[in-house]
Order: sequence, then C-alpha cells, then structure tokens
Amino acid sequence: MTKKEKIVLAFSGGLDTSIILKWLQNEKNFEVVTFTADIGQGIEIQEARDKAKSFGIKEIFIEDLTNEFIEEYVFPMFRANTLYEGQYLLGTSIARPLIAKKQIQIAEKVGANFVSHGATGKGNDQIRFELAYYALNPKIKVIAPWREWSLKSRQDLIEYANNNDISFSKDKENEPPYSMDANILHTSYEGKFLEDPWIPPDESMFSRSVSPEVAPNEPVEIQIEFLNGDPIKIDNEKKSPTEIFQYLNDIGGKNGIGRLDLVENRFVGMKSRGVYETPGGSILLAARRAVESITLDKAAAHLKDEIMPRYAELIYNGFWFSPEREMLQAMIDKSQKNVNGVVRLKIYKGNVTILGRKSDSSLYSTEMATFEEDSVYDQKDAEGFIKLNALRLKLLKNIT
Repeated sequence: MTKKEKIVLAFSGGLDTSIILKWLQNEKNFEVVTFTADIGQGIEIQEARDKAKSFGIKEIFIEDLTNEFIEEYVFPMFRANTLYEGQYLLGTSIARPLIAKKQIQIAEKVGANFVSHGATGKGNDQIRFELAYYALNPKIKVIAPWREWSLKSRQDLIEYANNNDISFSKDKENEPPYSMDANILHTSYEGKFLEDPWIPPDESMFSRSVSPEVAPNEPVEIQIEFLNGDPIKIDNEKKSPTEIFQYLNDIGGKNGIGRLDLVENRFVGMKSRGVYETPGGSILLAARRAVESITLDKAAAHLKDEIMPRYAELIYNGFWFSPEREMLQAMIDKSQKNVNGVVRLKIYKGNVTILGRKSDSSLYSTEMATFEEDSVYDQKDAEGFIKLNALRLKLLKNIT
C-alpha cells in the first residue's frame, strides 16, 4: 500500500477547520498533522487537541506562542506606531507569519511536503499564510481547500459536517456566525449584517470590551515605562510582554477602549467592513507616541511617520518575511535606542488621555521652550531664518 503524504494543517478546532481536516483525509487522502497556536486568543486549547484526536490524528502539535508573538512580532510592529489606512492596528495580519513559520518548522520535523490553512479565496489571510510559507520554504506545496472544494455556502458546510459525523454546536446550524479572529492583541468580526456598512454592530457581539457609555464613571490612571521603545513596566512594576498586554487589555476593556468600525481595502482589491477590539494595543499606541514626542529628534520622528504607511501595508499584505520589511525594521529599531521613559495616562470612557511624560533621554528643554526670559535663544535669529525660507516665495511672486 502506498504511504500517504503528510500535510500540516493550521487547526483551530472550529467547524471550518474540522471540515477541512476531514476533507483532506477523505478527498485528498492525506495523513493530516495538526498545529494549533496559542497566541492568547482566550479559547480552550485542549478542545482543539480533543477534536484532532477524534479524527484519528496521530501527530498533534500545540504551542503557547503568546510571549514570542508579542516580543518578536507585536512589539517590533508597534515600534513604528503602525496603523493600516490610518486606523487598523493589524491584529490579524501580524499573527499570520508566526503561525506560518511554525507550520513550516513542523513540516520539516515530520517530513511533510504539504501545508494547509483555512483561509478563503476572497480574503487577505490566504496571501499572508502562503507568502510566508514560500519565503521560508520555496519548495513547500500548499493546499487551500476554499479554492479547491465544491463547498460554496454555509449550508454546504453543515451538510458535509452532518454527512461525516463532525460534531458542532447546533446554534451554528440556523444562522451563520460572525467570522472572528482573536489573539492577545485583538478580536475581529466580519460577516452577517456587518457586510452592510450602514448598519452599526450589535452590542452583544463584543467580547472583550464594554461600551464607553456604560464604562465606569471614575477614570483609571496608569504609568507605562519604556526601554528602547518597548514597554517594560506598569506602575513601576516589571512585567513580561504577556503580562503587560493582559493588564492593558483588562483595563482597556473595562473602560471601553479600542473599538473600531472600519471599511478597509483588502490586498485582493475589494473593500471589506470589519469591526475590531484592540483595548491594550490602543493604550500602548497612545503611550508610545507620547514617549517618542520627547525622545525622538524631529527629523527622525517625521521620517518614521512617512515610512509607517508603507511598513503597515507590507504587514497587511503578508510581506513580513520580505527584505524590504526587514530593511525598514532595521531603521525603525535604530530610532528606538533612546526611546526610554515613563508616560502617565488617564483611561476613561473610551478615551486615552496623556497626563505626563518624562525621560532621562528627553530632548525637551524647558529653558529653550519657555515664554519667559531665557539666556539660550536669541529671538533676533528668527528674522534671518524666516527671510531665507521666504526667498523662493518672493522670487515666485516676481514672475506671477
């Protein structure tokens, strides 16, 4: 009997990836190896293990990658104050390269020539996964079921599950659920009536934050300390990267921080409406910009802001392992050498307000900035500065 080829599947244990697992066994005759990444999504990982066992899977890999995810992916991204299209903190995008990297490592370990994912043929995730696969192993072969199988609707999936004894929650049978993605950085929601960009999200949908209207009436004040651009302490207490995000997510969620309703431009060309919750990340972004405001040189800060949209687009489009992203990262990381200090913030009803910032690396000079008498700045110097900058404007006026 011919030995079956192995394939490493990114497996969540949910209905879609369970159907994919069975389809790979039945229709493609693969020996499936499952990989489940714990990146702080807040679900019971043991359920994924039990589900894989129920399919007869012999090689099951589950890894807690939360700290690695934050240290090697989220923190480097945040050093650029990264926002896609000015708003999106890239919570889904930044997780895909790590999951893909681990899949490739497992494939090499078990001798698999194939990998698979559960992303659809309409979305960005198929691109992110597969660009990462090929960057890390150009010879790997990819099976993308949503681009191959004949299942076209939610009802098709339900029928396939029923025909193959795949258990699932019966509340998924009547109405399609939101398409959700979660990790320690964010939770995203798509689908159902969110596909109409005019209709607001239902309050019952949100899982990690309260509405600002019902948030506590008393503000919360915290201090975040940074070293080389990364947070290391909260309220003078040293915490691990995971502990920092857990703390900020808790504070932010309780106070209505980090909700976003966005129509974004997917890499494949279509527009898509998504709703996001990123409580801890929203607090961290505000704090980071505050500490950079006193520690980064003007030109360096402005250059960072100029390249940020390009850097964000690379991550959004799946080019984390590209040379251009790595080149930009080197420049961004260089800028963070002196981004050290403490920021004081007020968290209140959906708002993050900066109350203060201080740093031993501060470039802010009270003596230079004061409106009172000083001995370091000669105001007469401004006249020549203005005249030199006005010279080309005067010349233009002479020929108009």
